Amino acid sequence: MNLRPVSNFLFLCLILLVTSCSQKPVFKEYNTVAKIGDQKEWAAKNWNDSNWSKSKPRLIGGEVYWSRTPIDILKAPEPLHPYAIRPYIYGEYEVYWDGVLIGKNGNPGQEETLNPEGEMLATFIIPPDLTEKGQHMLAIRTSVYHFPDHVGMKVDIANYDDLLTKRLIETSYMHIFAGAFLIASIYFLFLFLGNKKEYRMLIFSICCFLFFILNLAEFITTYTPIHYMHHRIRLEIIGALMFGISFLIPLYFSLQFPYPKRKIILILYAVILLFTFFVKHDFFNFTYRNMALSMWVFSLGIVIFGVYRKIKGAGLILLTLLLSMLVTFVTRFSIGIIVSFSIILLGMFYLLSLRIKEQRLAYETSLVQSTRLRLELLKKNIQPHFLMNTLTSLIDWIEEAPKKGVLFIEALAKEFDIFNQIENKTMIPVAQEIELCRRHLEIMKYRKEINYFWQEENIDMEQKIPPGILHTLLENGITHSLPLEDNSIKFKLAYEANNDYKCYTFLTFATCARQEITSREDGTGLKYIKARLTESYHEYWDFTSKPVHHGWKNTIKIYA
Repeated sequence: MNLRPVSNFLFLCLILLVTSCSQKPVFKEYNTVAKIGDQKEWAAKNWNDSNWSKSKPRLIGGEVYWSRTPIDILKAPEPLHPYAIRPYIYGEYEVYWDGVLIGKNGNPGQEETLNPEGEMLATFIIPPDLTEKGQHMLAIRTSVYHFPDHVGMKVDIANYDDLLTKRLIETSYMHIFAGAFLIASIYFLFLFLGNKKEYRMLIFSICCFLFFILNLAEFITTYTPIHYMHHRIRLEIIGALMFGISFLIPLYFSLQFPYPKRKIILILYAVILLFTFFVKHDFFNFTYRNMALSMWVFSLGIVIFGVYRKIKGAGLILLTLLLSMLVTFVTRFSIGIIVSFSIILLGMFYLLSLRIKEQRLAYETSLVQSTRLRLELLKKNIQPHFLMNTLTSLIDWIEEAPKKGVLFIEALAKEFDIFNQIENKTMIPVAQEIELCRRHLEIMKYRKEINYFWQEENIDMEQKIPPGILHTLLENGITHSLPLEDNSIKFKLAYEANNDYKCYTFLTFATCARQEITSREDGTGLKYIKARLTESYHEYWDFTSKPVHHGWKNTIKIYA
């Protein structure tokens, strides 16, 4: 899967977005003073407000208060391009410029009796004759009935057209990101459903989806009128999304760059994040910034450990984290947090592409190895000395006991028939594999004149396994074992399953079973078993082979 075109596209959009956010201001804002009360004269440009408070007024709820802010216009507007003002205020308000009412957003002072009116983002044109270069006075008459503890003001003054289109342009760029990451979320969700053991894909999918929702929640006020009484719900949603992303991103890096005592440290981080989320919860920007900072610091520590351990991809992720922090410093927070998250998600995207590439190469390698070993196993079953020994034993049985010789021939034919049926398959029913083992024991019983016994315990005949792995364990048990005192060798296959794994235990009951090769490297048979398990289950399996007091024990665990 080639992810480079997607990454290049998103990175280009990031550059365009950051560059588009820089614009030379046309005004200078001075300290705001405020006073609880309601007098129309307070809108006048030259009103004496020296005794007004410089701190935010403490409101009970619904009372009117005025704020006055001196503003310098640094450059007069061009003809036919008037300036406009956009206040960012909790509440319903009236806007006065140099004593002239230029806009109204709701009904300040009447919220308790009238239905909610107005919206969070309102833009008002300043009369051109009142925007000459120099000092002016912005006075705002406000009431905050629903959330009196949220008092504050911020204004933006610019060309009217620019003020309207700037946020639309920002929103369009952001929604391009949102759409791209929504597609990525759906795509990697389907990849996870195809391989439910790949939790990195699931975490990345959830992060992309949360980022998509965060993007919509952040910029929904651009095209949907929201009254300030509903604005708190939006902020709560953003806070919950920030919390989820701030936890999932370090969790993803923890899986990618494992470190000692990972679970304990992640639990500690979750506690810190919860504390950050709930302490001063009503100060939303404070909470958002602290959660983002916690995520960044914790992720940085994980990635630095990955760089120290020289894990592939850690160096590039370190650069993306540093770049994301730089972006938050050069842009305003609402834009910077989205852009920085985008950069981090692109880094996660890159790590996921590396993992997918490694899995594909490992799978292709296992296919090649499995094919080669399968051919070697086939040659082993039809190699000259096997055929010569089998035919020699067959001649003896035909001369001494023709009826048993016929049974010998039938057993040999059935084994080769089953072997030819399963040789090119990836998975076969365990019943077919057991039948192959039984036929092989019949042949070896005639060849070696040893009594071989086969036992089963709790076998689920509907389960499927890679072909030839039990047959290979059986061959190893026959080749490297000596019979018991009663001239017998017993084999037992046991099966158990739970929610975590399925386990096949293959036991050989014999004398001195294979103890002479315990220190040797894997032979062709064991390599074949491991290659087949990798081909079918990737890395989600475990195989052990060791001597025990009664002979030999082989265990194959297949994880759910």
